[in-house]
Amino acid sequence: MSDATPLATTRNAVSRPRVGFLGVGRIGLHRMRAIVDTGAVETAAIFDPSPEMAAAARELTPEASVVSSFETLLDQQLEGIVIASPSALHAAQSIVALEQGVAVFCQKPLGRTRDEAAAVVDAARRVDRLLDVDLSYRHTDGMQQIRDLIASGELGTVFAADLTFHNAYGPSKPWFYDKALSGGGCVIDLGVHLVDLLLWVLDFPDVVSVKSRLMCKGASVRRDSDEVEDYAVVTLELANGVVARIACSWHLQAGCDAVITADFHGTGGGASFRNVNGSFLDFSAERYRGTQREVLTLPPDAWGGRAAAAWAKRLAAGERFDPDNGRLVAVADVLDRIYGR
Repeated sequence: MSDATPLATTRNAVSRPRVGFLGVGRIGLHRMRAIVDTGAVETAAIFDPSPEMAAAARELTPEASVVSSFETLLDQQLEGIVIASPSALHAAQSIVALEQGVAVFCQKPLGRTRDEAAAVVDAARRVDRLLDVDLSYRHTDGMQQIRDLIASGELGTVFAADLTFHNAYGPSKPWFYDKALSGGGCVIDLGVHLVDLLLWVLDFPDVVSVKSRLMCKGASVRRDSDEVEDYAVVTLELANGVVARIACSWHLQAGCDAVITADFHGTGGGASFRNVNGSFLDFSAERYRGTQREVLTLPPDAWGGRAAAAWAKRLAAGERFDPDNGRLVAVADVLDRIYGR
């Protein structure tokens, strides 16, 4: 038995899926580290337009090669690729990779529009390859527990929800403010997480109506304008009777770095998820019964890389197309409706 164990370990290591990394900036590098830590895949190759960022990423996995283009990356006999490039490239790069038989883990948004997101999902379905998107807040301990409470009926009938994501700083890269490249402003950057959390927690009911107000520097943004919004408030009515309010912003003067909350109100209780002391990373979750409250989770919770790690483990397990990918299109559809597209 003892003689067989090293051989089995070696065989598993040799047969690990080869994964490439496209874009290893701050977020891309963090997701790469989470994937490497799983030990489930082999880091085969890295491409980033910045040689310094590529070199820093290679320090995590010295066995990986650094290549000079996306096309060269796909030539490395990959089974999977992690895409953390600018939003305008996500859909096209994902489709190219999938059509070469490579599974994809993509930064959000999967596409700038519903049609782009649907084209990626259609490609994954056609070639039967694993696809996932970095909707990372699903993987926080707090949101997992709140979803379980709602699914079990512990909160009674949920009838209302309020979700907020205010970022005091906003993106630093210019392409975020170019509508043609980004697809929009704070809604597609931050609101995508709120829409996804709302629908995911409630098991993706149909969205009956969407009413939105988009603003930039305190003034309304015209739907046909090239401006991107830095503040948005949205009201959604769902087929299960829930009415939800979503608000998000960049550069809001809120007295702290960030305000991130998700509150769910039911006939038998409530639940709340919120960031702690303005943090982007630390969250607590509570359950409410009348005026009483019960703490569900407190920091620390190393949630940031869990979506990426889960994809890597699914890839190593041989998983293929997931029919739930249609829900990625449902989220993109709501974003289109918020933008009036």
